[in-house]
Amino acid sequence: MKGAVISLGSKSSKMTVEAMQEYFDEVDMIQLKKIEIVLGKDAGVYYEGKPMQHYDCIYVKGSFRYANLLRSITSMLEKKIPYLPLPSSAFTIVHNKLLTHLALQQHNIPMPKTYLSSTVEEAKVLLKKVNYPIVMKFPEGTQGKGVVFADSISSASSLLDAFSALNQPFIIQEYIETGGEDLRVIVVGDKAIAAMTRKATTDEKRANIHAGGTGQAAQISHEVATLAIKTARALGADVAGVDILESPKGPLVLEANISPGLQGVSAAHPNLNIALEIAKYFAKKTQHALRSLHIEDTRVTLKEMQNKEEGKNELITGLQFKGDRIVLPTVITKTTGFNAHENYVIKSKKGKLEITEFNL
Repeated sequence: MKGAVISLGSKSSKMTVEAMQEYFDEVDMIQLKKIEIVLGKDAGVYYEGKPMQHYDCIYVKGSFRYANLLRSITSMLEKKIPYLPLPSSAFTIVHNKLLTHLALQQHNIPMPKTYLSSTVEEAKVLLKKVNYPIVMKFPEGTQGKGVVFADSISSASSLLDAFSALNQPFIIQEYIETGGEDLRVIVVGDKAIAAMTRKATTDEKRANIHAGGTGQAAQISHEVATLAIKTARALGADVAGVDILESPKGPLVLEANISPGLQGVSAAHPNLNIALEIAKYFAKKTQHALRSLHIEDTRVTLKEMQNKEEGKNELITGLQFKGDRIVLPTVITKTTGFNAHENYVIKSKKGKLEITEFNL
């Protein structure tokens, strides 16, 4: 199997490439910034000016700043690459906090109460109804960027005026008091493989590691693990870092990252190779995808044979045995006209079998 990681070349990406080398015959690191998308004539994904070679598995990752490029790459590769851990739809949803919250809502996933207003005037009316403090967010942004806090209607109104001057849409969300802590749960496939508690620094409400927060290993409940897995599924991602608040109302999903950093959570779990767990899952899914493609190719060949009325037909397929007997595919009996009431001459030698009608 041949795999690749398309990324900005982060430490986490390098960890993943090294781990994938344990399960794939060949693994390439592809620089995201050197990729071009061509539409129309000669459409395709180009790397360093040349059509990108074929891979069985490509893990595409990167920050929201490259959202359009990431969506374009995965959209062009879908149906051409046997296995993509992150489809284009995942980038569309996760790189926009509003779309993320809408996806969570559609799947009945609990989250902090969230508001969206069409105008600044409507938002100011809303500010008179909510309980403080509140969180105000830009739809785009990761690692805690684009997130501000307001502890009163006056500060919220001032922030609202600033947001409107930037001509940026924004989200208003209730603030959940957790003592500056949240949970980052790493989901791979249908398992929550690791979690850490992130603690914000003094005078900082964001617990993100990139915002200066610290992390330590966490044991999570079945409820939290199930919630994290359900969130990743709702977003269409086979790999995700899901951020969860443990509130008096129960666990609430804050947001998710489909290009999660591995350094912090790996440091919190020194005896667990998280990158290797990801690589192992990629290999399993790629093998399954390749087997499915082989079966589908066989079905197409069978259909083509059925559509032929005459001439020599060839079928490439595995053989089915019943005890020591070879069972021929149904399409063979149909195209040859063989039946159980006639006699046949069978000639065989190692690696070859020939069956003809017996004629006197």
